[in-house]
Formats: sequence, structure tokens, C-alpha cells
Amino acid sequence: MTSRDIVYDKFHFRHDPKWSSRLGPPEGDGLRLCLACLIEMIDDEDIASVRKSSALSSVSGVLKCSPGTLRELLLQDHRVCLHFIAKLLGMLQTAEDPVTLEKVDQVLVQLLLELQSELSFRFVLDEIHKQLSEQLSVKRFLPTFSFLGNLIKAAPNVSQSLVTHVPLLDRLCSAFLFPDEALKTTVVYVWLQLLGAPGGSAAQSLPTAVRDRVCNVLVQTLANASSPNLLRNCVGLLSQLVQLADVVSVLMNSLSCQVMCDENEEILANNSQSLSQNQEQQPPDHCPLPLILKKLLLSGDETLQVSSAKCIASVLVHSPSQYSAPFIKADVPVFLFDRLACSSNEVLLWSAYSCLLLLTEEPLFFSQCHSAYGMEYLVRSLKESLQLTNLEVPKQGLLLLREILERQPASVRLFPSAPGFVAVSEALVAGVSSSCLLVATQAASTASALFRPDHQSRPVQYKAIIDLIEAITSRFSELTLPSPADRRISGRLKRLAEECASEPVLKENAFTAPYKHSGAQDSLESLCQCLLRCCDAVWIPTVIRMCECEPNALILQNFYSILSSQFTLLPSLMPAFANKLASSGFYRLAVEHKGLLCAGNRNPNLNASCCGFLQKLSMCLLSQTDPPSDSHQHDLKEVENLLLHNLPSLCYRVSDWPSLLCKYQGPQAPKYCMVIVLYLALEQEDRLLPDQKVFSSVVWLLRSVQEQGGCVLPHTVLRSALYLLAVTQDKSPCLDGASLNCISKALSSCQSFSLLYFHHPSLLHFMCRYPELAEKFGALVLELWLTKQEQHTEAGSSMADTQEGKESSADERADQESDTVTMELLSVMEKYPAVILTLLDMVCTKEAPLAERILGVLEVILGGQRDYKADLCTYLRPALLRALQRVSVEDINHGFEQGHAAQVNSLPLVLKLLCVTQASDLPSSPHYSNMEGVHFKLLYHVSNIAGRLKPGETESLLPALSYLYCCLKLCPAHCTDRAVSMLLSNCGLMDQLQTVFTSSSSSAPSLSPSACPPSALLCCCHLLLSSLITLQCVHSTQVHKSITWSLDTAVQRLLIQKRNTDNLLLISYLRLLQALLDADLASEVVCLSTGAGLIGSRPLGVEDGALYPLGSRGAQHLSTALSGLLLQKHDLLLRASVNCLSSLLGFLQRKSPATAEHVVCQPWSRFLLHSLLSSGRSCLLHPAILKFITLLLQDSRTAVLREPELLLVMEAVERRGVKELDREAEQVLRLLLTQIQSRVLLPREEHKQKMRNMIEELTERMPDESCSPSLSHNVLRVGDVSLCLSDFML
Repeated sequence: MTSRDIVYDKFHFRHDPKWSSRLGPPEGDGLRLCLACLIEMIDDEDIASVRKSSALSSVSGVLKCSPGTLRELLLQDHRVCLHFIAKLLGMLQTAEDPVTLEKVDQVLVQLLLELQSELSFRFVLDEIHKQLSEQLSVKRFLPTFSFLGNLIKAAPNVSQSLVTHVPLLDRLCSAFLFPDEALKTTVVYVWLQLLGAPGGSAAQSLPTAVRDRVCNVLVQTLANASSPNLLRNCVGLLSQLVQLADVVSVLMNSLSCQVMCDENEEILANNSQSLSQNQEQQPPDHCPLPLILKKLLLSGDETLQVSSAKCIASVLVHSPSQYSAPFIKADVPVFLFDRLACSSNEVLLWSAYSCLLLLTEEPLFFSQCHSAYGMEYLVRSLKESLQLTNLEVPKQGLLLLREILERQPASVRLFPSAPGFVAVSEALVAGVSSSCLLVATQAASTASALFRPDHQSRPVQYKAIIDLIEAITSRFSELTLPSPADRRISGRLKRLAEECASEPVLKENAFTAPYKHSGAQDSLESLCQCLLRCCDAVWIPTVIRMCECEPNALILQNFYSILSSQFTLLPSLMPAFANKLASSGFYRLAVEHKGLLCAGNRNPNLNASCCGFLQKLSMCLLSQTDPPSDSHQHDLKEVENLLLHNLPSLCYRVSDWPSLLCKYQGPQAPKYCMVIVLYLALEQEDRLLPDQKVFSSVVWLLRSVQEQGGCVLPHTVLRSALYLLAVTQDKSPCLDGASLNCISKALSSCQSFSLLYFHHPSLLHFMCRYPELAEKFGALVLELWLTKQEQHTEAGSSMADTQEGKESSADERADQESDTVTMELLSVMEKYPAVILTLLDMVCTKEAPLAERILGVLEVILGGQRDYKADLCTYLRPALLRALQRVSVEDINHGFEQGHAAQVNSLPLVLKLLCVTQASDLPSSPHYSNMEGVHFKLLYHVSNIAGRLKPGETESLLPALSYLYCCLKLCPAHCTDRAVSMLLSNCGLMDQLQTVFTSSSSSAPSLSPSACPPSALLCCCHLLLSSLITLQCVHSTQVHKSITWSLDTAVQRLLIQKRNTDNLLLISYLRLLQALLDADLASEVVCLSTGAGLIGSRPLGVEDGALYPLGSRGAQHLSTALSGLLLQKHDLLLRASVNCLSSLLGFLQRKSPATAEHVVCQPWSRFLLHSLLSSGRSCLLHPAILKFITLLLQDSRTAVLREPELLLVMEAVERRGVKELDREAEQVLRLLLTQIQSRVLLPREEHKQKMRNMIEELTERMPDESCSPSLSHNVLRVGDVSLCLSDFML
């Protein structure tokens, strides 16, 4: 026999060839196989086991390489086949060499698989049973059991035969009792393969008695197993058994007395009968299985830990209420939590989470504080599981955490200290931020359970809650919350904030540092702000989008409840929030939801939530309308009760409201609610109904209320109705007499109109539109419009200063408010001119602050709105005349006594208004000719009043003198003689001027500085006196009383004190000096006083006598002072200085030409000219500078200006361009060029040609030399002083 052949030559010669076969090609020398030789070798005990093993190895190779060869040989005789199988089974008992046993096992399995004969399988089972029956001990059956297990594993259909072979099954159960753990391991392996056969039919077909016996012996074996293999097989078998509900019941009721925890204790064989017969259920407390599985959790083998957790979960899933208690009493949750703390195995974590999740359904889990014990471990494992790739693990862990948080009794706190709560919130933030949407959704759902108030630590960790809220909000639109319970995040947050706010211990947070109690990130206020911010930015839009197509009553109920709660959580921010809600259409939204879902007593909870929201929103908006007062609070309380009792019955769509408001019958209270809602919505620019419908419905409601009689509208309802009428009037028809009478009666029913007033332009227009209403309420509305606006501006400015700390912002806000008031009043006056008379009457009759405000408004209107000033002045001037006449009568009656303060206080305002109208409507206009008599009467009364005023009454004297000055300057030529004659004959007026001049003179040492008149008053006196001097010279008017004025003091002020003197006052000095110089210092109106500083010592020289009272020295001083003023940048001061210099030079030419030549040609003039020419083109081409250069050329015999300087002027003109010069500059430039041309100061022909071209161009642009510049009739108001610009023309 070769090493390849399976032929034994010693016996082969006597064997029939039919039992032989050659493998391979026929002509080759393939492997020879003789089945008879193989059987005889197995039977012969003299043949070495090595040789038998070699032969079996060759057979195994044949079965692998040549399938069917051995099968053909065996099928020749069935008896031979069974005999061969029996011999191999016998070798499993007799062979001792492990290699041989392995070969036998391998060949048997391969052979039976090739035969695929049910008869063969049954034969094998019978043969094994026979062997077990013949042997007293199963000690040597380890190979047999191993083969049986391998066979079942390789041929699963064997399991169907085995489950029906009850005797063999009994033998297999008895084999559990053998103390050898290796043998037990193979027995368990057999059962594991049997019950784990594909399809599970074998497990279902197993006889109940056998199955129960297997359960009992398995528990016993598992309790005493020590070898790893046995433990693994037992746990594997247990995993198969616990899938069946009936088997779980048996396992959980196994006898604890048979479970021996001692690993070395032997179990006697005669106990098997008692184990199989005992089927009584035992109390759960004595169940051994939880203890066994707990022991496996404690093992160091992670595989066993995983299997144990899976078994626990499989047991509990059948009936958590029935099986949880034994595991909890065995402290299995503790060990499961311990596994979470020290393992990162995905399967183990998921299995432990699943077990604990099932255990949480048992209240005992919480009563024994397992949840409190394991929370730290759970949170730690959650943080680690979120780093795993299998995201089902953290999802299961988050589900477990949510169930614990949901089911935890309030009496046992899970987070007694802050670190624990912070840790769980951080884990949830990480979960919400997960890339897996399912994990994020589960984390958000778990967070809703964490927001329970009894889960909050002490102190409350508001910062951690805020971080979690913001994390959820950032993914709010992505999260898919599947169940209603998961939609309670906002609701639980609301309840948490409310409870924290209502419970002082939580609100104050006694353990928090004092600086955190308000406004800090870790405070209740910061939490409420976060809720409001998230609600406003994310939650509200998301819910609205969700309910746009299909409104859900439950979602909307929670939605409106949450919105209502915001009004109590953070009252300080509610005004802005309420305004935003109302302006965003939430009135319409809530009303429509009520009408759609709550009509017919449906969804009462939703109706209550909507009503609560509408009530709080309305009360918040109403509380902003007026400053707090007793009457206001009373009205608010009345409206609150009205809304509380009547909103629930108002379940109608908005489109149905007009018909309800116009319904004559029925209760009025629901209608009042509609009016308030319409008003508040419209106030925020949300028009629930068209304006025409609102207007007609409100009018109808007011008429129906009055027709019913005995019913007085609440103030807030009447105010709302008035607002609706006013705001919707533009698109509605005019009211008839009956409706106006009805509205007037309704408004008159209120004790004070201020309770009905609202600061809106439409109210002004509504009240002034109808004379019936304007007569009764026009003045009241105008007064409230001005005073309320002023209060509103002050409040707004104060708030801006507080919040921003910027005064400029407050000033801008106030300016904007003032502009709005002015524009609205202008619009009203344009439409209804009678308003002007009302305002004027208020100026004279109201208190000073209000009258001052009215005056300011009228001044802005008259000064800025040129299109309407003529009409306004037409109405104003007669009214002002009546006011002055009344003041004159009061003056006669009371003599301007100090006790008569009210009339005196109105006088400055009337006079100021006169000045404003004078500046707005010039006497040269067509209106002046028609109103000439009025103008003269005004001049008469103002001059009389000015003459009777006391010197200290500056507020009245200043506008009076300013008005008189402007009258003289602006009167047409044919009127000035009467005007100047009337003023010069008024001795009281002249005394008034003298008093002012005397008080301002430094020669009056008895007067204190406080007694000196204001510079504005002195300025007006100078200007008025200058006009009187000029016109008296023109008309030779008789002077009844002269005024003494110090020329020396005036020159000294201009020369020495000009730096300490106001520019306006300097201008007035210059204007008066100009008028005096034009009159050669010899006017009958003024008696000039001089001093040694001007004329020198007496006797006077010829030159001083000619120039008296100025003198040659005074002329030099005055020219020096004027030259210094020419260097100033002030336009009017520059003009006044040049004009005064021109008059001075004219005076000197007339009185002393030599002095005039000396003044012009002195070196100072050259220096001044050089400075002006070097100051730039803009200064050089100023009309005053051009006029100054012209004066130097005109009044000097020598060439003060040289050719380069003249060329510099011409070059500046060329660069600027003649077309760019203003009309006045063109006039002066033409005079200058004419002077240059006449003096032949430019010798070169090309320069002369340039000059001629300029003169021609200027002549073409100014065909009429008598044409005056447009500003000659303008009046410029500088503070309280009016300046006629004609006085400053060059």
C-alpha cells in the first residue's frame, strides 16, 4: 500500500473488485480505493492508529476532491454503508489520539453530508443513543458530542430528526450533570447548534419537558461554570433560549436552591430527576438568572459582558413589568451603569442602553435611586458615544436619558449640584449639534425633559440652559419632532422661566455672585431675553409656516400660550415685542384662528389661549399710549375686564366684523372689543378691514349706541373709535350733520378731552375738517398736539441719552419731532386757514411755555414755507393787530402792573410773531398795498407800546424796536414820511432809546454790569436810530426830542474793544456811524458828544474845527478801526465796514479833502491792501473788497494801487469768470474797472484790451444799472434781531 492508496495488500486480494475504485484517468496511476480494505483496517486493532489516521485523511481527501466516488461504493450495499458509519462512530469511543479523533469527526461529517440520507441521519442518532445507553458514564463521549454538534451545524436538517428523538435528548440533558467542564462545553455546543438551527423550527418543535429541563440545567451549569469556553457556549445557548417568551418564563422561575455558585462544587447525577420534575414557579426574589447575568457583567471578558447585556434586554423585552423587578433587586442597573463608565465598545454601550431603557419602565428603578446613581456614568458615556461612527449608539443613549428625565420623581433630584447639570447640558448641546439629524432630534427631545423645574440644580445654571436653547434654536428648522411630546420644548422652557420667576429661591440664586443677579449671562433675566430672542427670530416663523396650510389646534394652543407667557417673563422688553407682533399681523392671525377653529364651541383650550394672548397683547399696547395716572389705570382695568369677559364669544372671521358692528340688536360689549382690536392693529399699520368699512362701521356703532340711550362708551373704546375715524377719513365720504352731531355728543360725554387724545396727524385733520368739531375741540386738540409732542420729544430724548449716552442723537430726535409737528400744522393751515386764528388766540391766552411753542411753530412755518407765507400773513396780521389793541387797552387799564403778568407775558410773543410776519411778507408785495392801513396801525401800536415799556422788559422791547426798524426800512417811499414823523413825535420811544444808550455807556458808573442792556437790544436801538437819522434828513421831519450819543465811546469801542464786542453789535455801531457821517454828523435826531481823544485840546485847530465833532485824530482812529475790521471774515461786518469807510471818506472829502487824501494814502492802507490781495481769490473777489479798492482809487490823487496789483485783480476775475460772479460783485467790479480805465493805470495795450473786454461783458450782463440785487428787500433774522439787508448793500 502506497502512501496515496487506500488499499491494504494483506487483505485486498480476497475482496470483491466491486468495492474498489481508481481515482483519476484510466490510463494513469491514480489513487486506488478499496472500501473493504478501509473497513477491515478500522476493525483491526493491531493496525496502528497512525496508519488509520493516514487512511482517514486520504478518505477525507477523496470526499473533497472526488465527490460521489465513495458514495457510489457505499450505495452498492446499504448494510455496508451503515456498518462503515457504525465503525466510525465506534472509533469516536475507542480512539485516543486527538488527531485520529479529529479525522474521524471530519470524515463522518463529510460522509453524511455526501450521503444526504435521512436514514443515515437517523442511524447516527440511534447509534449515539445506543452508545449512551450502553455506557454507565459519559466520560468518553466528548468526541461524540463534538461530532454531533458539528453535524448539526453542517447539516441543519439533522436538527429536525434530533428534536423528535426524545430519548437522546434526555441523555443530552443528563450529560449536563457530568462534572467535566470540557464535556459540558461540547454538550452545550450540541444544544447551541440544535436550537440555533436556521429557521428556528427546531427550537419551536422541542418538547416542552425537554426544553424546561434544558433551561434548568443550563442555569445550573452557567451558575457553576468556570472555563471560558463553557461560559461562552452557555451564554450563547441562553441567548437562543431567551428569544422565546415561554422559555424566558421558565428561566426566570428556575429553582434558586439548585444554583450553586461555588465553582468547584460537584452536582450529583441523581439530582437530574428532581430537576426535570420541578416546574413550579418561584417568587421573583429567588430568581437566579439576574444574579448569573450580573456576575457575567462583572467578568473581564467584554464578549461575555455584551452577551449578558443582550440576554438581559431579550428577557426584559418580553415583559418589562414582569421581569424588571428581579433585575433591579439584583442591582443589575448599577453594574450596567458601571459598564457604561468603563467601556467604549459600541455593541456593549448599545446593549446596556437598551437594558436600562427597559428597566426605566419599572418604578422600582427610580425608587431605589438607580437613576441618581448612574446619571454621571450615563452622561460621560453619552459624550464618548457621540464620537463613535455608529450613531445609533448615542441615539439610544439619548433616548434612555430622556426616559430617565421624564420618569424621575420630583422628590429625588438628579442634579443637586451645578457641575452635574452643566455636564448633561453640554452633552445635549453636543447631541443637538450632531451631523446626524436623527441624533440631533433625539437630543432636542431629551432637552425638553431636562427643562423640568425639578431637574434644575441649586443655583440654577441659566448660562447652561441658554447655551442649550441656542443650540436647539440654531437647528430648529431642521429638526423633525415626531410626536406631540417632542413639541413641548418651548412650553417647558416657558414653565421653567415662570416657576423660576415666581419662586424667590430660584429667582434670586442666593449662591450666585451679586454682580450676576441682573443683566449677567447667568441670570433669570438673561434666560428670559434668550427665550424672547429665539421666539422672535426662529420659533414664531417656523410655527407660522407650519400652520399656514393646515392649522393644528394643539400646536396653536401651545403657540399662543407661549406668546402670552412672554408678557410676564420680561415686562421691560414687552412694549417693543408687542409692537412687532401687532405690526406683523398677529391680531389678524389670532382672530382668524379663533373664527376658523373655535366657532361653535370647538377647541375651547385653543380659544382660551388665543383670548389670553389677545388680551395681554392689547393691554401691553394700551399701556404705552399715555403716561401712568389714576384715570389711565382705571381705564386700563375697565378694558381688561371687557376683553376678559367678551373675547371668548368673539369667534368670527375678520370679514364678518362689519356686519356685526352694524347690527342694531345684541350686546354692545363684543362690539367694543372689535373696535379696540381694530384700533390697536391699525395703530401698528395692520389694516384688518378696508378703511371705508371701518369708517362706516364705527359711525354706525356710535349712532346705535346713542339711539339706544343711557349707554356711555368707555374712554378707551371712545378713544379707539375716534382714532379709527381719524385715520380712515381720507378714503371715506364726508360726514353728514347727524353723524357729526352724534360724534360731537360722544366726545362731549368724556369729562376731559385729554383722555381721548392721541398724538397722530390725522386727529388734527379730522377735527379741523369739520367746523362743528373745530369749534368745540379745535383749540384743545392743538394745545394737546403741541404739549404732548413736547413731552414725547423729551421722553424720547431722555431714553436715547440713557441707552446710547449721546446727546447728538437726542437732539436729532427732537429736531425730527419738531419738523413733523411743523409740517403737519402747515398742512392743516393750508387746508383750513381758520386754524391760524385759533393759534394766535392761544398765543395771547395760554401760558408762556405753550405760547412760546406756538410762536416757534409759526415762525418755522412762515420762515421756511415760501409758497404759503402770503396767505398766512393775510390771516395773521389782522389778528395780531387785534392782539396789540387788546394789550394797549390793558395797558391803559392796568398800567403794565406787575400783578398783571399774564398779559405782559403774551406781549413778547405777539411782537416776535410780528417780526416773523414782517420777514416773511415784505411791504413791497401786492399784499402790502391792500393792507397799508393795517401796517400803519400796527406801527402805531407797537411804537406806543415800546414807549410805555419799562427799561427792564427786554423780552418785549427787543422785538418792538426790531419791528419798528424793519418797518422804516421796508416801507415804500410814499409811506416813509408818515412813519418817521410818527416815531419822532413819540417822546416815550425816544426816551426809551436814550435810556438804553445811557445804560450801555461806560460813562454811567452808577449802573452795575447786570443793569446794562443786552447787546441785541443795543443793536436794535442803533439800527432804528440809523434809520430815523437817514429818513429825517430825507424828509426834513420835525424832531421833538433829540437823543444824546457818545461819538467818542463808539470810536473807542471800534478801535480798542472790538475783540470783546459781538459782531452784530459792531455792525450796528458801523451802521449808525454811517448814517451820521452821511448827515455830516449834524442830525437833529442825535446830539453827539465828543471828547479830547477825538478832537484834541481846545481851542480847536482849523482841521479839527472843520471835522467837529470827529476831529482829525478821530478820523484817523476811525479809519484805522475800519481798516482792521476789513480783515475780518464776517460778511455783514465786512460790508458794514466798507460802507462806513465810504461814508467817512465822503465826509472827509466834503469837510477836509486833505485829511481824506492823507487817510487814503497812509502806509497802513498799502499794508491792508497787500494783505487783502494775498488772501486768495475768494476774498479778493468779494464785493466789499472790490468796493474798498474802488474807494482807494477814487479818493487818492496818487497811485495807491500799482500795475501788478491791478493785474492781480484782473487775473482773479479771469480765473473765476464773469458769469460766476454775483450781481452785486459785477456792479462793483464794473465801477472799479471804470476807475482804472479813467485813471490810465495800465500802460500796456494788451492789459487795456482785457479790461475793455471785461467792461463790455459786464455791461451786457447788466443792461439796467438801477436794477437792485435780489437781496435788497430781504430781512435776515439773527437770533432776536432783524437785519434789513438793504442797509448793507455796497
